[in-house]
Amino acid sequence: MITDLPTLLRYFDRFHQRTVRDILALPPEADGWRPPRGEGEKAWNINEIVHHIAESRLYFASAYCGRGWLYDWPAPSTERQSAWIPAIESSFEEFHRRLDDSPPEWLQRRVRMIDTEGMLSGWRIMMMLFEHETHHRSQIDTYAGLEGWDVPHIYGRSRDSIDDLQEEQRRRAGL
Repeated sequence: MITDLPTLLRYFDRFHQRTVRDILALPPEADGWRPPRGEGEKAWNINEIVHHIAESRLYFASAYCGRGWLYDWPAPSTERQSAWIPAIESSFEEFHRRLDDSPPEWLQRRVRMIDTEGMLSGWRIMMMLFEHETHHRSQIDTYAGLEGWDVPHIYGRSRDSIDDLQEEQRRRAGL
């Protein structure tokens, strides 16, 4: 559980860097790429997914700030690959503008859900944002893998590099 706003914002900053890293890894062929089948959200091209990530950050921020579950921030265009990072950076800056000076008690404040009578604390809404963005970042990474494009390793570690360290870890554990 996140218990203070500076910790939340530091986590968001690092989280944002991983999203930027994955988007920057995409080759020019990713511009406009979409899955070969599907409808609605299942057929979004990568440009649309990047746009959705940018706009959704502020959707969750709107709920957190007590303004309702609103898409109330016009996300910049992501129609071209050259606009993807500027749109993500713009959403990052707007997210900080909205949350940087928010009261610390908002992390514990209860917020009504959009479609049920249930309520969530502010910190849980922020966890929803992180899980939502992770979902769409993974969607992009999956598409990249299917196309044979490089996919960055999370935290810079591959399975092979971890396997190479196993003997030393066993030795340290006395196994």
